[in-house]
Amino acid sequence: MIPKLEVNRVSYSYHSLDGETLALSDISFNVSAGEFVAIVGPSGCGKSTLLSMLSGLTKPEKGAIFIDGTPLETSPEAIGYMLQKDHLFEWRNVLSNVSLGLEIQKRLDEPARLELMEMMSAYGLAGFEYAKPSELSGGMRQRAALIRTLALKPDILLLDEPFSALDYQTRLAVCDDISSIIRGAHKTAILVTHDLSEAISVADRIVVLTPRPGRVKDILTIQFPEGCVRPLDRRNCSEFSNYFNMVWKELKLYE
Repeated sequence: MIPKLEVNRVSYSYHSLDGETLALSDISFNVSAGEFVAIVGPSGCGKSTLLSMLSGLTKPEKGAIFIDGTPLETSPEAIGYMLQKDHLFEWRNVLSNVSLGLEIQKRLDEPARLELMEMMSAYGLAGFEYAKPSELSGGMRQRAALIRTLALKPDILLLDEPFSALDYQTRLAVCDDISSIIRGAHKTAILVTHDLSEAISVADRIVVLTPRPGRVKDILTIQFPEGCVRPLDRRNCSEFSNYFNMVWKELKLYE
């Protein structure tokens, strides 16, 4: 069966006047349709660079990336990219912010607008359609950013530490909320995070990278009992600490 996403022996180097720095080396892994994969590794190992390549913003120097068996650069499939900051524009109200992508693509017709209103209601933003971003809490802003991304109906979602700017309590709640929304929408998702607990609480599998140059050290399958689906539920399962210790040991090998 052809995977939704295939990363095949990808490498990338940074170039400067001082020379070349190998950032990622011979990265390979697959992601199935509807799967939630987390990528973890030491700081500076190239996690965000890898995500940038998966989005098509950066081209690999070696290797190739495929979506449904088609090279990324020619694939018709849509990719959504959710960044660390929500990048909501204060001069636009919330509805205008979440519709920005559709507006740019000239797809903001009345049915699309009604669908956005329904999403805002479903995701806890009803009544804030015409508010300014500054009137929203941090968690509400992240939900608005997710709606803006999902409105374009991406086949794959890329998440670059989207909860890192939030305080710890809000981060737990928003991670639980947003990951549940993504699973409910049956989206294929890839999360880059430095938070091991976060990775374990949301992922079906975890790709562990080595220090720079980043290589795939291991790919761990995460399985919880049937009742432990939401991230907050997973954190309370007995298996959670076992997985945490397993990932921690993989990373501690490099200290």
